[in-house]
Parts: sequence; C-alpha cells; structure tokens
Amino acid sequence: MKETQNSIGAYLKLHWKTAVFLVVLLIGIGLADIFVDSYMRRLLNLCAIYVIVSLAMNLVNGFTGQFSLGQAGFMAIGAYTVAVFTVPIESRAAIFYLEPMAPFLANIQLPFIVALILGGLASVVVAFFIGSPCLRLRGDYLAIATLGFSEIIRIVFTNTQSITNGALGIKSIPTISSLWWTYGTALLIIIATVLLINSTYGRAFKSIREDEIAAEAMGVGLFKTKMTSFLIGAFFTGIGGGLFAALLGTVDPKQFYFTLTYNFLLIIVLGGMGSISGTIIASFVVTLGQEALRFLDEPMAFGLDLPIFRPGLRMVVFSFLLMVIVLFYRKGLMGTNELTWDFITQKYRSIKKKLSGKKTSTEGGGN
Repeated sequence: MKETQNSIGAYLKLHWKTAVFLVVLLIGIGLADIFVDSYMRRLLNLCAIYVIVSLAMNLVNGFTGQFSLGQAGFMAIGAYTVAVFTVPIESRAAIFYLEPMAPFLANIQLPFIVALILGGLASVVVAFFIGSPCLRLRGDYLAIATLGFSEIIRIVFTNTQSITNGALGIKSIPTISSLWWTYGTALLIIIATVLLINSTYGRAFKSIREDEIAAEAMGVGLFKTKMTSFLIGAFFTGIGGGLFAALLGTVDPKQFYFTLTYNFLLIIVLGGMGSISGTIIASFVVTLGQEALRFLDEPMAFGLDLPIFRPGLRMVVFSFLLMVIVLFYRKGLMGTNELTWDFITQKYRSIKKKLSGKKTSTEGGGN
C-alpha cells in the first residue's frame, strides 16, 4: 500500500512539473510571437520546422537504425502539395504563364491545414513505393537508394510544368508568420514521437537498431516494423515541408537539393542518435548558430588590402566548432539520453559532487 502511494505521488509530482513546463513554454511562445521582430520570428519558425524534420529523420535513423537520406524529397512533396492547393485561384494564371495549370487542379483551392495534412499523406504514399524495395537493403545501400529517390522526386517536380510550374517554382503561397503554427505543430509531433517511442512499436524499433537477427528471433517483423517507421517519418517530413513552403511563400526545385538532407543528418548526429531532446536542442543550435556567424561571409579588410573575411568562411568556422563539440561529445550532446527531470537532477548532483570534491582536496592541500 505504501509503495503504491509513493509511486502515485512520484507520478503526480512528475506530471505537475511537466504541466508547469508546458504552461511556461506556451506563455513564452505567446510573448515571443508578440514582441520579437519579423527577422527573429522567421528564424524561430525555421527552428521549429527543423525540429519536425529532424525528429522524423531520427525516428528512422536513430531509433530504428536505418540509414535513410530521403528527407529532402519528402519535404518537397509536402511543400509542393501546400503550394499547389493553397495558391489563390485568381493568381494561378500569372504564375503558370509558360504552360497553364492542369485542368484537374486549376480550380481546386484548399484550406491550409487540409493541404498540410494532404502533403503529409502524399509523402506517405510515395514513401510506401520507395520503401517497398529499398527497406530490404541495409546500411550504405539503403542510404544510396533513398538519396537517389530523393533526387528523382526533385527532377520529376522540375519537369512537370503544368503541375509544379517546373524550374520556375510556385510563388504567391499564403504565408504564415505566427509562431503558433510551427511550434504548435512541432509540439504535437514531439508528443506523438514520445508516445510512439515508449510504446511497443518504439521498443520494436529499438530492437531492430540493436540487433536485427535477435529482434526477428523474438518475433519482430523486420520489414513491417521498418516500413512503419519509414512511413511515419515521411508523414512528419511532409508536414515540415508544407510549413516550410508556407513560411517562405515560394517553392522551387533548387530548394530541395540532396544537400538539404545533410543539415538534418548533422542535427541528429550532433544532438544524439536516438534522443528526442537532443534533436530539439541541436536544431536550435545549428539553425541559430549558422545565422549568428553570417557576418563572417561579409568582406572585411580591417584597413588592409587583403580581405580577411570571404564568402564561405562562415561554414568553415561553423564546421570547425561542430568538430570540436563532437570530439568532446562522441555520441552527441545527449547521446541516447533524454532531458528529463531525473536526468537534470542527476547531472546537478554529479556537478555538485565534483565541485565539493575539488573544494575538499584544495582545503586538504592547503593544510
């Protein structure tokens, strides 16, 4: 009886802290949405979108242990779906001036939220046809195959003039400026990911990551479980792509080169493969860090004829800083850990113990 009461008390205490944290977070988002300028609001929106797409990639690469590099393609599907279905009908003739928009799409306009969900579902359909052959591969072969399909998707969008406007892209997309769209969506996806990872499906994902042969011996269906992870990741990525299109107000195929995927790969490796909170932290570190170092791309001669800062120096310095972080944190900032109350308390006690130990040794040496 006493043990039951203690467990109930610990449960309520934990959820009381979580509830307070969520309230503070919502208040912070509301205040930021009111007081920050448009430039900072755009950066914060981009951080939230990167959180969504990076979590989707970590679900496949980090938790399931499959090396997939198709994020840019799924983002393109979500982005173009939102673009095609939300652009005002009266503006389409001016946008599709080289070749008229396909008749079966020309008079269809959907609300943003419907188009956003449709973009996620479209990514799932494409992911199913990609995953059916590709998920039978492993390691580098899977990475090469998904990367190739990502480029195929981009090339298809470049050459379907009557649907995507080809290389010209689609402009006049209704934009979102409020933080509530991106952070509200990110919060829902974070909660869904946490619930998924802590469910039986999540344990099956992790078992495949650790040892496929042992997982199959225990009754885990390898292909079905991999496909489930791949489809969920594609849905989240499509949602992120739709938000990305609405944030910029324009899309074109050049935005979705395969190099875009490397940004998300960098985030999940930096944050920790298999860590949700690590991915969230790394998304902000990478996005804001790249922008904070933008001044390095501006030519500054400091009174000398030889310019010290040249375009491209920003990424050199940023890459160097990331290398330093990885050297000290081999498994990423969080490894496979999560930023829970217990983790924070444990770290606090560990640091306090180290500091008190140093203080004691210093006093002993002085005597």
